[in-house]
Amino acid sequence: MDDFQIYKSYQRLLKNEDLSTPLAAILALTEMMEQSNAGTMFELLTELKGAAEALSRQSLNPIGLKAGCELFIEFITLFPHDAASFSELKTELIRQGQRYAEQALAYRAKIAELAFDFIKDDSILTHSYSRVVLQTLLLAHKRKRISVFVTEARPRGMGIKTAEMLTAAGIPCTVVLDSAVAYAIDKVDFVLMGSEAVVESGGLVNAVGSNQIAIIAKAANKPFYALAESYKFHRMFPLSQYDLPSHNPGVLSFPQTMSARARPASSGLPSKASSVLFDNGSPIRITQEDIARNNPDVDYTRPDLISLVFSDVGSLTPEGVSQYLVGMFAG
Repeated sequence: MDDFQIYKSYQRLLKNEDLSTPLAAILALTEMMEQSNAGTMFELLTELKGAAEALSRQSLNPIGLKAGCELFIEFITLFPHDAASFSELKTELIRQGQRYAEQALAYRAKIAELAFDFIKDDSILTHSYSRVVLQTLLLAHKRKRISVFVTEARPRGMGIKTAEMLTAAGIPCTVVLDSAVAYAIDKVDFVLMGSEAVVESGGLVNAVGSNQIAIIAKAANKPFYALAESYKFHRMFPLSQYDLPSHNPGVLSFPQTMSARARPASSGLPSKASSVLFDNGSPIRITQEDIARNNPDVDYTRPDLISLVFSDVGSLTPEGVSQYLVGMFAG
């Protein structure tokens, strides 16, 4: 399977609403294994690592899929076996990969049950769109009286999707401007945040805006809880926003412009209806697409801003996440 085919397979799998990026990456690697002509474990691992790199190169935000690829390759490396032949072993590895992905779909329900015990009759702030957060809130609504503030989550505006789904389920819900989180925080009992990855420091990578919400919650003495399936635990140790693999020099750059000056857009209009034009006479237009292209998709939240991480392996402090990751990849 060449680079194009592995990415095409990954994109096809992502169309399944239940599959997050790490699980789609794992299943794409199992499909690659089914078509592989590798005759030894060394050859198979070389192909898997090459396929993982190909997926990463073709993704604008490779953090989640890297977590899945890393987990699956480590599993392949450490898998104990007594297979009579390599062909038999490869068949078993494929089966185990598919089985893991199937079992992992139940992790969100497990996390929802775990987080449920921390929810009273509360007002909750959440950010953007997260399947595990949504499942947790829907469960809480069945047994408790909750209300939810959802941030708009620009530039993608995925908070609108969350708000629509919560409202349809009968949960009192309102959309908060990203710039109004500090205004709304006093109405909130705690923050419930999804994740793209939880890294080795115990910090969180999630939709951009998560970090500033955590800073505001800390200043207001409000708990900040992260929900993360264990396949999103990622052996990465960023020290700042600029250490994330999704960062590139184009983020928050200053676009090259021609000289411009303010002048009336039309001689027939009053002077107050003026616009800014380039010296060549063309108007300056900054669109939402321009803003989105020049801004990050995700950001990094430091572990000291996170109260607890709820996962299918338990409720962990950020330090506990770090210890779990060390143990997981130590075999």
